[in-house]
Amino acid sequence: MSKLTGVDTYLGPEMKSTGEVMGIDYSYEAALTKALLAAGLMLPSEGGILFSIADRDKAEAIPIIKGFHSIGYKLYATEGTAATIESNGMTVQLIGKKLGKGHPNVLDLVNEGIVNGVVNTVTGGRVSLQDGFDIRRAATEKRIPCFTSLDTARVVLKALSNVNQVYNVKTMPEYLTGTD
Repeated sequence: MSKLTGVDTYLGPEMKSTGEVMGIDYSYEAALTKALLAAGLMLPSEGGILFSIADRDKAEAIPIIKGFHSIGYKLYATEGTAATIESNGMTVQLIGKKLGKGHPNVLDLVNEGIVNGVVNTVTGGRVSLQDGFDIRRAATEKRIPCFTSLDTARVVLKALSNVNQVYNVKTMPEYLTGTD
């Protein structure tokens, strides 16, 4: 997506099955981790992460946010998401989402490299759509992983939490035939 300047990085269903890399393994988590590593989109073991979560996704996002918090990630979030995080007993730095209305804002965090990753689920409002577009676009241009799917963020968290993850390294024929 970084090659397509000015294009939203949110992937619809038709694009989720198309990519630049492939990861193959015996579990979904190991295969996705390999693909993220190959694409240069895996998060480091520690750092900062920005959350901007649509209201409809907040309940599902809380365990993921708690997970990142528990492994030592510093949490940053936009207004509504920060309130949800704080109400669940976690420390979070509130970041303004409205661009051009104070600093630091979400683009400052991304452009200055303060965060190592972004989790941004898409909302339906016109202003929210534009803000989300700007967040996702800036992250892509700075090569900062940006996840619009909580499922993917969950797998990234699981991979980071499982430091003893075993990856199988085999040739394609070995995977297809099940031989070692």
